[in-house]
Amino acid sequence: MENPIIEVKNLSKKFGNFEAVKDVSFTVHKGDVFGFLGPNGAGKSTTIRCLMSLIKPNSGSIAIFGKDIAAHRQEILSNVGSIIEKPDFYKYLSAEKNLEIFARISGVRVEKKEIQEMLAFVGLDGRGKDKIGGFSHGMKQRLGIAQTLLHKPDLIILDEPTTGLDPQGIIEVRNLILRLKTEQQKTVVLSSHQLSEIEIIANRMVIINKGRSVIEGSVEELVNQQELLLQIDIDNVEKAILDLKTEYPTLEVKHLHGTIIELPVEKEMVPVINAFLVNKSHQVNGLEPKRKLEDFFMKIVQA
Repeated sequence: MENPIIEVKNLSKKFGNFEAVKDVSFTVHKGDVFGFLGPNGAGKSTTIRCLMSLIKPNSGSIAIFGKDIAAHRQEILSNVGSIIEKPDFYKYLSAEKNLEIFARISGVRVEKKEIQEMLAFVGLDGRGKDKIGGFSHGMKQRLGIAQTLLHKPDLIILDEPTTGLDPQGIIEVRNLILRLKTEQQKTVVLSSHQLSEIEIIANRMVIINKGRSVIEGSVEELVNQQELLLQIDIDNVEKAILDLKTEYPTLEVKHLHGTIIELPVEKEMVPVINAFLVNKSHQVNGLEPKRKLEDFFMKIVQA
């Protein structure tokens, strides 16, 4: 396996007495769309600021492209594109003019044709002459991604890029991130507090909570579509548990609270369990299948 693109080990960062990041470790490989997942306040943005050398960690190490960020800051960042929080532009200028200015600031020579190609890539073809002031939030996010591509970096870091977007905007940014990997062979690190978002677009992920990395691995392995926790709202809890255990002796059925029971099942068993309970004259008021990782993540968020 190639050397990691990013390797973070035992990172910590304090602001006064507050320890925003306590012990975060993770590895990003070339070609990953890597999900950096955690509830709000988990330490995601602080970690990303450390990655971008915007703030200095108190301890731990960060290597990007195999080199220490503290010792090789300029060399590393010349090959990294990022959006931290929301992109900011000169609203009274056009999209093309904004990209030209940011290219000059970055010391990059970019031809007009290249800028037009970048705008087309992010879905803003034909809008290059329009002023930013008239752009929607989603269009600004996509323009921000175009901005990250100006110096042709190998690594893109996006901090909560879909926050505040409507459903259509989320889909557009999500598809754009996937195209960064498949069409431009970029490695992408994507922070989010939404498990469902990471499931759709990331191939690897780490979950952090309260400044610590909790679990890391392949999204396919962590989010097993077959392993579900089925929650059932049922009329007679005690009889339902008895009936289920009589019919399925190996099934682990739990009474969660009130009229809700929970049992681990494979996906194809959900309609079978429902039909069985109905045939036993139970009134099934609701069925909610949840993946085990989703349940785990919700426990983290609520902790």
